[in-house]
Amino acid sequence: MVELSTQYAEGFLPGAEEEAELLSAVKAAAQTLTDGSGKGADFLGWQTLGGDINHAYNAGRHGEYQRMKAAALRIQEQSDVLLVIGIGGSYLGARAVIEGLQGRYRNELTNGLRVYFTGNSLSAADLADITALTEGKRFSINVISKSGTTLECAAAFRYFRDLLSRRYPDNPEEVKARIYATTDAARGALKAQADAQGWETFVVPDDVGGRYSVLTAVGLLPILAACGAEASDSLLAGAAAAEAAYAEDAQSLSANACWHYAALRAYFYLKAGYKAEILSSYEPSFVMFTEWWKQLFGESEGKDGKGLFPAGVNFTTDLHSMGQYIQEGERLFFETVLQFEAADNPLAIPSADSDGDKLNYIAGKAFHEINRTAFTATAIAHQGGKVPNLVLTVPKRDAESLGWLIAFFEKACALSGYLIGVNPFDQPGVESYKRYMFTLLGNKDPKYDPVREELITRYGIVL
Repeated sequence: MVELSTQYAEGFLPGAEEEAELLSAVKAAAQTLTDGSGKGADFLGWQTLGGDINHAYNAGRHGEYQRMKAAALRIQEQSDVLLVIGIGGSYLGARAVIEGLQGRYRNELTNGLRVYFTGNSLSAADLADITALTEGKRFSINVISKSGTTLECAAAFRYFRDLLSRRYPDNPEEVKARIYATTDAARGALKAQADAQGWETFVVPDDVGGRYSVLTAVGLLPILAACGAEASDSLLAGAAAAEAAYAEDAQSLSANACWHYAALRAYFYLKAGYKAEILSSYEPSFVMFTEWWKQLFGESEGKDGKGLFPAGVNFTTDLHSMGQYIQEGERLFFETVLQFEAADNPLAIPSADSDGDKLNYIAGKAFHEINRTAFTATAIAHQGGKVPNLVLTVPKRDAESLGWLIAFFEKACALSGYLIGVNPFDQPGVESYKRYMFTLLGNKDPKYDPVREELITRYGIVL
């Protein structure tokens, strides 16, 4: 399903001896994932999510996925708007899939449920805008948080829960029926609230970290509500096929695109001196997929003073902004390009009697063909500018292809982490700013006493 081409990376690739070493290393990393002998082994449940859910549901055994489908139908029937409250992996995957399938303007174009994502910042202006979008609308909430105490999510949830209560001041049962909590199976503040209030809950599995969770209820409930059961089933089927394909042993890197991609990333970083990777796509609807990819690789690899910096661009748009730096700036990065083989539609350039814009030479050409030509020209130019391009091609922009891509990148990310010597499943650095933020906001928990002392002695901040 995913094809990896190195045509536009020639001149920058490993030789035969280095490739053999890479194959041996990636085989060892894959075995580490299979037998769970590496760091972060408690978070390997993502490896078979697509297949597990797909097979169990088809056999009539997956009650959780069945409940998700039923809840999604209720949300569609009882609401005009669904607010998905989450941050990081709690919203990026779902938004990436929804916009990837239905486009950036799906909320303006749909006659059905509109889906808005909030709880991913602390901006009052953004909250006010989301509030305005619910005016005169029936709305439901899907709050997504393992702990329930992540500040951005918890604050937004409290705010919109209060708004929901004020919409139905004399009907607490109506409020209860409009809240769906995706959280820990047994622990945490959100789970305790949900049990006490009677909200329907869905589980974030203990062995799946947030950035790997799009194929759990974290992503699937919003995807079901926005895109429907057929799309969700196809997403899981694509992921299941990829999981099976990339679990097979390969005798060469070219025989396994996922292994090959992970190995080349490691080679570019460890041997060729590159410091960053740019993910580019020629489809604006894939901007949020790039954001999901950035979190996946950034949180997984960026630690212990190591890791490629994951950046993203949207072409051809960003050729008119970042294009100059990519072509001629400091040579820090390589590029990975996402391509879709099939055209979404037959839109074409019309002919004009007056050729004032000098475009009649492409009259009749489909925009998809022009876009593909822009990709080819850009890849050639960037290769000439000493930016090697890896090209990932999938058949078309549909749910099955997205499921395959998700499984591809998750597996490649885990392999890459092990190849460069980090634990790809923890994120200790994200806790650092939180200690300062909670202390500055006035949290009196004794565990923040050392932080409070540092703020006083180093910055003169008296709390």
